[in-house]
Amino acid sequence: MQQSFFFQAMIYLASAVVMVPIAKRLGLGSVLGYLVAGVIIGPAGLKFIGMEGQDIMHFAEFGVVMMLFVIGLELEPSRLWRMRKSIAGLGGLQVGVTTVLVAGAAMLFGVSWKEALALGMIIAMSSTAIVMQTLNEKGWLKTVAGQSSFAVLLFQDLAIIPMLALFPLLADHAGATDGHGGGDSLVSALPAWQQAVVVLLSVSAIVLTGKYLLRPVFRMMARTALREMFTATALLLVVGIAVLMTSVGLSPALGAFLAGVVLANSEYRHELESSIDPFKGLLLGLFFISVGSSIDFSLVVSKPLLIIGLVAGLMLLKMAILFVLGKIFEVRNAQNFIFSIGLSQIGEFAFVLLSFSVQEGVLGKEVSDTMTAVVAISMAMTPLAMMVNEKFILTRFCLVSAGLQTAQRPSDVEEEDNPVIIAGYGHFGNIVGRFLRANGVEATVLDNDSDNVDFLRRMGLKVYYGDATRYELLDIAGAGRAQMIIIAISDEEKRLELIETVKKHFPHLHMLVRSTNRNDAYDLMNAGMMHIYRETFDTSLRLGVDALKLLGHRAHEATRMAKTFFVHDERTLKHLSSIRNDEEYIHAARQHMEELEMIMQADRDAVHLNALAGWDRKAEAETA
Repeated sequence: MQQSFFFQAMIYLASAVVMVPIAKRLGLGSVLGYLVAGVIIGPAGLKFIGMEGQDIMHFAEFGVVMMLFVIGLELEPSRLWRMRKSIAGLGGLQVGVTTVLVAGAAMLFGVSWKEALALGMIIAMSSTAIVMQTLNEKGWLKTVAGQSSFAVLLFQDLAIIPMLALFPLLADHAGATDGHGGGDSLVSALPAWQQAVVVLLSVSAIVLTGKYLLRPVFRMMARTALREMFTATALLLVVGIAVLMTSVGLSPALGAFLAGVVLANSEYRHELESSIDPFKGLLLGLFFISVGSSIDFSLVVSKPLLIIGLVAGLMLLKMAILFVLGKIFEVRNAQNFIFSIGLSQIGEFAFVLLSFSVQEGVLGKEVSDTMTAVVAISMAMTPLAMMVNEKFILTRFCLVSAGLQTAQRPSDVEEEDNPVIIAGYGHFGNIVGRFLRANGVEATVLDNDSDNVDFLRRMGLKVYYGDATRYELLDIAGAGRAQMIIIAISDEEKRLELIETVKKHFPHLHMLVRSTNRNDAYDLMNAGMMHIYRETFDTSLRLGVDALKLLGHRAHEATRMAKTFFVHDERTLKHLSSIRNDEEYIHAARQHMEELEMIMQADRDAVHLNALAGWDRKAEAETA
């Protein structure tokens, strides 16, 4: 019974469904929830799964491949080129310095130089899955820390290729296991120059296929109007790339990332992302559960000081290296703490490199088992380290005074009694805040970008660092005494989350909410918002008015037409937000457009008739 496929699937899903919401509720993040779930159902816990968890982990690593494909979709080649300094400089130095220092320390303890170098390369890796997931949940992906972390992680993923190529050269071939590792690839028997040619041809094939062949394929799949066929095509693309990369001895994650970058400018980018995302999330969750279940607690119990010492020592060493590099690359203190602590763990690719190193005879089984436990524990410690950083380190030691608890005493905020709270102080919130201040209205501002907070505080603005969706932060900011909150956060999900928090804890507050676009406005209206401000709407209308004036229309006529359009569009917005059926929506939208055109035409005709009547009266007066 316990070995049946459905029983195993039930155990994995049940553990995730139970533990992840608990971890999220406690503020620990979903990654730690998955890891704890794996520990509970694994050999060290309830023993629902045994060593087969290792095999499942290799399957679940495909979730990392999918995640890199989605990351590639979000990264346009032009942006990648702009980040070349951070990727090559910051990422290259992190991998190089960490490898050298770890290898040197290992040699001091009597480890051979070949094993030391292999360990240095393994430990230099950080967890793309954990870091990107955590930064995304915190809303930090677009900050300096998020971009710096992404640059380093991207370089690490690229570095996997030369590492896998180097490991066989480090092998003690007398101890190597034949038929494994690099020997499984189709090109392993070829001379080195031919392998290089095959690798270049494979990478070129991915780029050319993505640029010229996939667009008509996706167009054909889209015309079938069968969503499952589009999903199947997207999965076939990622799986095919993984097979191709593996067959030539390269990292499938790199191939998937490359394909994503090539397709970043495609019109099917968002559809691809939405098709892949559910599979990516489930497989990543399965991967983390497998990591949790693979921790050898008997080894940890037998050598607790060694394991704990290695975890603490290696994480502190990586943290110090990253912090110094962050200083060199002018990453400010608050962002630097997020950056260095976030990347201090050893990543999931270490499991791949450890397995490969054992198969090639580079590392012994005992060393590999010890390092597997160290890697898994360091990954499990990362969400906790990030939480400690956010709640204690940032709030106490950073120049930006990263939290209201220490930036100002609660009594200081209370004395201000500002009638307005602004959540999010980017380009939208900044304009609103400056307008209010110019009119004598003070506001308490909350923003989640520490660099932005630091800059604005130096300008003399009362801005505080923190996640405005947290009830505690809103309470300290004076939400209980304020009259309104202006929600100008750029992230759509965070806006909805903040709305629910305010509804629950501060129902007296008037909510004025920024909307990114029309679809976002629908979600906000369905959430009960009455005061919604589409950030592109007013600007687009103002541009339309200027266009009419340049085309010869009178200024007052163009302005009146814009007001008519505004009133009609706001009215139709309320109607269209309640429609769920696509065909019904299209029909209703067309009717509203035709109605608007008739209203505008009638308005223009009335203006024209009034003008003619005015000319007639003027002519009569002149004749008389």
